[in-house]
Amino acid sequence: MMKMRFLMVLGLGGLLAGGSVFGVTAEGKKKLVLIAGKPSHPPMMHEFRAGSILLEQCLKGVPGLVVERHEMGWVTDEKTFADADAVVIYSDGGGKHPAVVDGHLETLKGLMAKGVGFGCMHYGVEVVADKAGAEFQKWLGGHYENAFSCNPIWEPKFESFPEHAVTRGVKPFQIQDEWYFNMRFRPAFGDGITAAKDGGEGFVPILVAVPSDATRDGPYVAPKGPYPHIQAEKGQPEAMMWTVERGDGGRGFGFTGGHFHLNWGNADFRKVVLNALVWVSGAEVPEGGVVSSVASGQLHENLDPKPEKKKVSVVVPRVFERRG
Repeated sequence: MMKMRFLMVLGLGGLLAGGSVFGVTAEGKKKLVLIAGKPSHPPMMHEFRAGSILLEQCLKGVPGLVVERHEMGWVTDEKTFADADAVVIYSDGGGKHPAVVDGHLETLKGLMAKGVGFGCMHYGVEVVADKAGAEFQKWLGGHYENAFSCNPIWEPKFESFPEHAVTRGVKPFQIQDEWYFNMRFRPAFGDGITAAKDGGEGFVPILVAVPSDATRDGPYVAPKGPYPHIQAEKGQPEAMMWTVERGDGGRGFGFTGGHFHLNWGNADFRKVVLNALVWVSGAEVPEGGVVSSVASGQLHENLDPKPEKKKVSVVVPRVFERRG
């Protein structure tokens, strides 16, 4: 099995080293490979498959872009990367992040070296620092780091946006989500709240808001916290979405929302992500941003089968039973 895996990676490497031209699909369009993670969390949370299907449907009318969607954490055949312009992962992260298991990090290294775009959403922005932290800082600009970053459920107000293709047509919005913040950005990008340069590479924060003092005081989702270094920054803004333009010609973005599936019903929440998917692929974002609509019924389609929480029956000792 190991030998077969080695041959598959070697074959992909041969395709890349052989000068395969990215962006030349059969239709002459930019190609986005959108990867949804395995089922996770209770119903209507971490609905990676259903969310990816919605995003794919919303992108169908974008000129010059083709979306190839995959499920269960990785592509069915790595040969599909040969003409990919971007890879975006919407999944769980941490030690079992799809990007770091089964030799996938080496595959991605080859793609990034060729200028392929890379994006991660929600839990997908988290990796173990000593496993892929350096790579994610290089490819995305930053990542979630356990016990350094935090993951409270809160409702930021996004009131202003930088001039960037990803913000085209996006209007101010406010929405509750598990918005991670305090990412481990590249040192050159500082706290990630202002545009910055690292040599010839550019960083732009897209969604920035100020967490309330109560948000910083916790509890966070896990670990519960609070962390003193998070509390010490009360009143300071934080970045929940950002972009990077890499020196290899590729683009990257991180988006920390996406916990609650129903949030895809919010037009501006959805638009900023759709714009990012187009941008990271190297296609042209429409002047007013990607126009889309999602009916309420669509938000309940294609959900992962997840067992309902078992009801716990409490047995009352007879000594505490009420008599008479």
